[in-house]
Amino acid sequence: MRKSLVGRAALFSLCLLPFSLAGGYFTAKMSVSTLDQAVIDQAVAQLGSVEAATWITAAQAVVYALVLGFFGYMLAEKIGLMRPIRFDGRIVAWVVIASLIGGVVLSLDQWTFGRWIPQVGASYEGAGRFDATVWLASVFYGGVIEEVMMRLFFMSLISFLGWKLFFRSRAYPPMGVFIAANVIAALLFAAAHLPATQMQLGELTPLILLRCFLLNGAFGLLFGRIYRKYGIQYAMLSHVLFHVVSRTIWLLA
Repeated sequence: MRKSLVGRAALFSLCLLPFSLAGGYFTAKMSVSTLDQAVIDQAVAQLGSVEAATWITAAQAVVYALVLGFFGYMLAEKIGLMRPIRFDGRIVAWVVIASLIGGVVLSLDQWTFGRWIPQVGASYEGAGRFDATVWLASVFYGGVIEEVMMRLFFMSLISFLGWKLFFRSRAYPPMGVFIAANVIAALLFAAAHLPATQMQLGELTPLILLRCFLLNGAFGLLFGRIYRKYGIQYAMLSHVLFHVVSRTIWLLA
């Protein structure tokens, strides 16, 4: 007997548990390494240890992923964007090729904006050294949690709202709604990186803002298109490959 929509959404959400836990944990560990000692001391005083603060942050990521994964799945089903969670070899090949090219383009940030913006160039110091925490955070948080939050949930939610507000008489949202939702979600995805960008680079100059929206927004559009055409699993795969390819290039350069 086919599971109900709620049951399928719950099962999908539970399948995200190990990925979200790993993503939250390694992202928290990566963030701790960038904090001032005064901030770390304050966290230790409040929570008892750095490890406790790390696990609390990881737990928050798990909650976000499970809740947004559940409701994102339901929204995607209602608007016709939820595809069966399986991989087709031909689609995988196309996504891999596109992501390899995209990863190479992303890696150029070190030699373009890294030269034009001193803070960006300084952030790449040590890029040739392998850091397992950073790689795992990129794969699990960037590749899985961010796609659940920004594509499966937010892009689906925006599409659903656009459909109900402007095209209620149609069985599903028209293509224009999906395209607009993708653009809005990509802009939100880029804007969500601004606090971390400011923490890392300092003042948000026009050139730094351009870099943030160009890199994250443009790639967000690609992930959204892949989600719309093929399914969320392919958007996750593409996002993971972007990080793996670009970090491999920085490691070998």
